[in-house]
Amino acid sequence: MSGVSGVRGTKGDGKRVLLVEDNEKIISGNKWMFERQGYEAAAALTLAEARALLHTRRPDVIVLDIMLPDGSGLDFIRELRESESAGIPVLLLTGLTTKEDIVRGLTSGGDDYLTKPFDFPELLARVEALLRRSARVPKTLTKGSLTVDILAMRACIAGEDLHLTPKECALLLLLAQNEEKTLRAEDVYKSVWRQSLNSDRNALQTAASKLRKKIEPAGYTVATTRGVGYSFKRI
Repeated sequence: MSGVSGVRGTKGDGKRVLLVEDNEKIISGNKWMFERQGYEAAAALTLAEARALLHTRRPDVIVLDIMLPDGSGLDFIRELRESESAGIPVLLLTGLTTKEDIVRGLTSGGDDYLTKPFDFPELLARVEALLRRSARVPKTLTKGSLTVDILAMRACIAGEDLHLTPKECALLLLLAQNEEKTLRAEDVYKSVWRQSLNSDRNALQTAASKLRKKIEPAGYTVATTRGVGYSFKRI
């Protein structure tokens, strides 16, 4: 890992990066380098420490190793995507270098993938790219009296929380972002459940049915086109 020369930078502008890595040399070096670039950096050597830091203060981006002493970083990402932290961008920084590893990391919910050994300038550039992309994403989606908080993954009607499950909220967001467009069931399932539909259609059908009942007071529904898929439509 090579460094970035010069004085303390301002690129980070106080943004918080959570570093999850069990190699103490790497994590201490990255923490020091990010702080020199104006970031607030928090370091965790285990997933347990990462969870504790995550609940203390929400980071703007996470740099995550996959092979950790108390579990897999891929499982941690899936856990994130099922929680109110679903919108946090995650960069996987790992020694797993095969194409299969990279595909697995990205399909598990990672937003970017960088292999070791690495140069810090590239890591910094990738983190900044993720933050720019995240900043361009709308924080809320509004359809009449229905509002979805994209970062917190919560939805409400006229300010009243609908208490959606993470899957229901992800389904709502996907369909509402494609209003009036019928999305194939296979594509919906892969986007929300992050795996192939195969023969398991019950989970999707159940989530769509429950979501339909919850959003109808706002004047919208989840329409089903038999044999094709689902769409978000005004009643």
